[in-house]
Amino acid sequence: MHQISAGDTAFILVSAALVLLMTPALGLFYGGMVRNKNVLGTIMHSLIMVAIISFEWVYLGYTMSFGPDVGGVIGDLSWFGLKGVGAAPSDTYATTIPHLVFMIYQCMFAVITPALITGAFAERIKFGPFIVFSLLWAIFVYNPVCHWIWGGGWLGSRGVLDFAGGLVVHLTSGAAALAAALVLGPRKGFGTRSFMPHNLPLTLLGTGLLWFGWFGFNGGSALAANGVAATAFVSTHLAGMAAMASWCVMEKIRQGNPTTLGAASGAIAGLATITPAAGFVGPNSAIIIGIIAGILCYYGVSMKEKFGYDDSLDVVGIHGLGGLAGTLMLGLFASKAVNPGGADGLFFGNPSFFFTQFSGVFIVLVYSFIVSLVIFKVVDKFFGLRVPEDDEIQGLDLSQHSETAYNF
Repeated sequence: MHQISAGDTAFILVSAALVLLMTPALGLFYGGMVRNKNVLGTIMHSLIMVAIISFEWVYLGYTMSFGPDVGGVIGDLSWFGLKGVGAAPSDTYATTIPHLVFMIYQCMFAVITPALITGAFAERIKFGPFIVFSLLWAIFVYNPVCHWIWGGGWLGSRGVLDFAGGLVVHLTSGAAALAAALVLGPRKGFGTRSFMPHNLPLTLLGTGLLWFGWFGFNGGSALAANGVAATAFVSTHLAGMAAMASWCVMEKIRQGNPTTLGAASGAIAGLATITPAAGFVGPNSAIIIGIIAGILCYYGVSMKEKFGYDDSLDVVGIHGLGGLAGTLMLGLFASKAVNPGGADGLFFGNPSFFFTQFSGVFIVLVYSFIVSLVIFKVVDKFFGLRVPEDDEIQGLDLSQHSETAYNF
């Protein structure tokens, strides 16, 4: 019989609460970046995921993601409605905490992942069809990819590593964001007018809360209060601060002055990029990964101008590119001296692991993009995704929710 550890249980419960905090924090981060007529609608996109995806997780998501394996592809439905998921430890996952604790911790990851996508179509999507898309996306993209890597599926068995969600969370949402921008098209006036953030202090508050929550996101992914959790906690902070610094340096060099929006974007880029590697790399590697992330994602957000797609709040350039780059850099910087349960990367004498990580990136990117594109097309055909032009001009707060954020 597995023994429950009170310390591990308390740590993962607190970590789950921290990850939950990240979803409304993401709403604040995104909400400050849109125009004032869309702030509530944008925050609501994140907030409603707490309800929608938690329902889905109880009845389908958890058993599909972590239930007994079917051919390496998906979990079966034996844990439907959390049947058999109780206060005793799981025989498979996190054997020192109650099975219910592992389930709710993973639920918070499932909640925030579709919320990340919403930055790509901010200011122009209907609320109802957005809900339909999010549910379908969780079922057909998040759950399978989660099972492939974390739930005993085929990519994990091939040796692909993802400590806390570079592939499962950031790359899947980034690929979906690109599909969203292509299907919905640009906002009215894109390319001819400036869409300035209406409330940067709100975005900075969201940044701080996201950074705070990320310690539960990455540190808690050790699934125990141990040395791996400490490694992940420290790596998370160091990569976030290094990316913030390098992004600001890039702004100084190329634009003349660093900006608060750049500092916030750099921090999130670093935090996203270290996510797959956090528990597998040492402090100096984490700093290098963060510096590279700030520079790489700085250029990544400019891709939308070059290619002409309207990823409103830079989900592709920060989360998609960050998750991709972090997973590949794990293939370079991973060290068994840091985490014996991981692998050695190319820089530690194991080039084959880099190619294993590359294959994981390619498979998850292609699958997530194609399936997301199909789901968007189907939902658009049956329900229509985009608000009418008059509603877009009026703003989502009034047209979709009959309220306003500011009553001056």
